[in-house]
Amino acid sequence: MVFSSLTFICIFLPAVFVLYYILRGDGVRNVLLVVASLVFYAFGEPVYIILMLASITVNYFLGVLLDRTGRRKAVLALAVILNLGALAVFKYAGWFVSTIASLAGVDIPVPELALPIGISFYTFQALSYLIDVYRRQVKHQKNPVYFCLYISFFPQLIAGPIVKYHDIEKQIAKRTYDPDAVAAGFRRFIRGLAKKVIIANTMALAVDTIFAYDPAQINAASAWTAAIAYALQIFFDFSGYSDMAIGMGRMFGFRFLENFDYPYTAGSMKEFWRKWHISLSTWFREYLYIPLGGNRKGKLRTCLNKLIVFFCTGLWHGANWTFVLWGMIHGGFLLMEDAVPVKKMPAALRHVYTMLVVVVTFVIFRADTITDAGNMISKMFTGFNGSGISGILAAEVFSPFFIFILVIAVILCMPVYPKLFAKTDIGLAAGCGTAVSSRLTVAANILSVLLLVYCILMLSGGGYNPFIYFRF
Repeated sequence: MVFSSLTFICIFLPAVFVLYYILRGDGVRNVLLVVASLVFYAFGEPVYIILMLASITVNYFLGVLLDRTGRRKAVLALAVILNLGALAVFKYAGWFVSTIASLAGVDIPVPELALPIGISFYTFQALSYLIDVYRRQVKHQKNPVYFCLYISFFPQLIAGPIVKYHDIEKQIAKRTYDPDAVAAGFRRFIRGLAKKVIIANTMALAVDTIFAYDPAQINAASAWTAAIAYALQIFFDFSGYSDMAIGMGRMFGFRFLENFDYPYTAGSMKEFWRKWHISLSTWFREYLYIPLGGNRKGKLRTCLNKLIVFFCTGLWHGANWTFVLWGMIHGGFLLMEDAVPVKKMPAALRHVYTMLVVVVTFVIFRADTITDAGNMISKMFTGFNGSGISGILAAEVFSPFFIFILVIAVILCMPVYPKLFAKTDIGLAAGCGTAVSSRLTVAANILSVLLLVYCILMLSGGGYNPFIYFRF
């Protein structure tokens, strides 16, 4: 963590919020947000703040060069090399060296570099800016404070969503402030916090318990429990952080694009990727798939482009072959759906197929090694036994609280919240009077306060696990 969760919620965020609205003018407020963001990052990464500041400085001047030089392709190539090079050194150097050593059967010293928090996110944001400038979709940002804010804004700095420059360019310079939007931002932040603290952390206890056992000691029921619980954990963990980031953005007058759209309602893997980690999938589409040629150069080249994208998608998540395999399997299923008429299948069958692929492949994502993943998946489909240790395991995992949260989690994977509380965010709804909307808003505010208090109590008791995407 950059800050402890309680310090952030109870001290840092309220202090920045109050100061923000005491000050007047977006320029001064932007300076405050930059200072707050750098303090936020430096608190947990006192050394790597230098790396982030260096990235901001270099990319700022590269943006200036792209707008002023005639050798724009050379500057863009340099920008890509410097940004991806830094990412490769700090995130992949150890894995690359150890892989070479293993394949060659030699003993090579493996570099051990601590992974700078959020480097994958702010690197991709910097690249989106530079590519947009190169394409002349935007002009380079002349104000270094504004550019620093774009790269370092603390709500989404360390675990996304990835904010593309062209989506937020105008908001950096000038924002509008609406009390209803600020209140909606608070509610969104608390909703995300509750997703993490109440649901994701509860699922994590079951996942960690089962994965800690030797696969030989568990049966199919336990393996499926771990797989389903992890699918719920990673969704509520990551979408919870995205909700918190989007909510905090609204509190400060920013509107970030959505990062999740109920992906577990998808009826195909293509639809899943239109709903899951939207900021990453759209980044790869805009800045990798389309430049590679997209689907414009024949079927074979289209297939290759998609596999390259999903190889990079897997690799982006971490320096481990499990992530690469996870990405390639997803890419393979997308290619299969181009050849097989999945859309003609009954809706229920399409959903079962999609969730089966998602849940099983998330086991690979969660496992430390491909061998561990294979052992767990094997147990999911062959471990039909009732060994004693499995009974003990069931008693450890299936507490009444876990079962209750599991049911709530499954329900919240469906678009229940918008149907119940959409009126609280948009005011009057078609066919509803002011009193109805007001009552719903009051109910949502009371529920949010109660959730916040409960989350703080849980965090005070030490019931917290770092966000999964902090390590990416």
